[in-house]
Amino acid sequence: MQPLPITSLDLPGIKKLRSGKVREVFDLGETLLFVATDRLSAFDVVFPDPIPGKGAVLNQLSAFWFRRFTFVRNHMITADIEKFPRDLAPFHEQLHGRSMIVRKAQPLPVECVVRGYLAGSGWKEYRESGTISGVTLPPGLQLASQLPEPIFTPSTKSDVGHDENIDWKECCRLLGTGVAESVKDLSLKIYEAGRAHAAKCGIIVADTKFEFGRFDHELLLIDECLTPDSSRFWPADSYAPGKSPPSFDKQFVRDYLETLDWDKTPPGPRLPKDVIEKTSAKYREAFRQLTGNDIQDSSS
Repeated sequence: MQPLPITSLDLPGIKKLRSGKVREVFDLGETLLFVATDRLSAFDVVFPDPIPGKGAVLNQLSAFWFRRFTFVRNHMITADIEKFPRDLAPFHEQLHGRSMIVRKAQPLPVECVVRGYLAGSGWKEYRESGTISGVTLPPGLQLASQLPEPIFTPSTKSDVGHDENIDWKECCRLLGTGVAESVKDLSLKIYEAGRAHAAKCGIIVADTKFEFGRFDHELLLIDECLTPDSSRFWPADSYAPGKSPPSFDKQFVRDYLETLDWDKTPPGPRLPKDVIEKTSAKYREAFRQLTGNDIQDSSS
C-alpha cells in the first residue's frame, strides 16, 4: 500500500531552516537534513495537489547518482535512515526513503543548466534569436532536435520567482571566472556520464540542471541530481525531432496546464486525479528504468 503523500513537514524539537518549492531543510548543527516532499512545482508555482511517491523518487534517484559519480564530490553524507542521528528516530516513518543528511555547503547563486536537445525555454529563445543564453546554434533546428554538442546555459535561481537565463559573461561576473569555468566543466562531465547511463536504460536526458556549493574551500554538487524534477527524460523508443516527445518527468503536467485558461500565477489550479496518478507513475517508471529497482517508501 502506498503511503499518504507529504506536502509539508515539521519535526518537533528539530529546527526547520526553510521550505523550498519541494524540499524541507532542517538544521542538525554540523549538518542539514533534506526532506523531499510530494509537492509539485510547475511554472514556478507550487500546486495544491501533491504527487504521491514523488519525494521518494527525487531523494533516492539523487542518492543513486551521488554514489555513482565518484569523479565529483557531493553534499550527501548518508541517505540510510539507520545511520541518522538518534534524535530523528521518532520521525523515521515520515523520513524513510525521502530524506538525506547533507553537508552545510554555501550554495552558488547560479543554476548550471546543460542542454543536449532543444526544448522548453531553450526552444522558445532559439526561435526568437537563434541562440540560448548567448550561445549561437545552427539554423534550421526543430523542436526536440539534438544539439551538435551539449551546451552550458546557466540561469539565476529563485525559490519564489522565475529563473532567468544568463549569458557566460554574467555567469563569470556572479561566480568569478575560475569558479564559473569549474562548474561549467563539472556540469558537462556529469551530464555526459548521466546521459550515457540513461541511454543504456532506454532514456534520453534532453537537459538537466545542477547546483553547486562551497564547503571547506571545495566545490560540491548539491541539492538534487538528474531527477524528473530537474531534468527532461524522454523514452528513446518514441523520440522523434519536430514534436514534443512523451516524457518521464513533470512535462506531462506542464502539457496539461497549457490546455487551461490559467495565467501561470498563484494559486495553481487543482489537478485531475488521472493527471496526478499518471505523473506519479511516470516518476516511478523513470526511477525503475534508471536504477533497475523500485523506490522504497515507508510501506516497503
